[in-house]
Amino acid sequence: MEARDSELEKELNATLQARSELGPEYESALIDSFLEKVDRRLDETLDRRVRRHLAEQQITVARGARAPHEPMAHFGERFGFGIISLVLAIPLSAIGVANAGLEGLVVAWLGIVGVNVAQLARSRPLFRRSEERTKSDWEG
Repeated sequence: MEARDSELEKELNATLQARSELGPEYESALIDSFLEKVDRRLDETLDRRVRRHLAEQQITVARGARAPHEPMAHFGERFGFGIISLVLAIPLSAIGVANAGLEGLVVAWLGIVGVNVAQLARSRPLFRRSEERTKSDWEG
């Protein structure tokens, strides 16, 4: 990764030098050009990581093991559930306060929290074995 960092550093230095030679009127174009190079580099890195991850999954499945639990697989479901519960919290809170005062509000929110905790427990196992945990790219 250090070689790539030095390439980006060279690109940044070249961009800064070009800016000093061309003047501030070309600054926007130079910055856009540099950011496009950074964006391409990020896309290439991400594509490489995704391909590696998919290959690891295919190897695991080919060996007859279960597909690994994917933490982002149900992100949309969890996100949607959280949004819906927050939207429904408004009328439930109003109904609880109107009918039973502060106690009704507490009961309504205990129900909302309970439903969200149950959803979280259903979608995420309580304990994960250490060998199932994968190292991130930030860990050595």
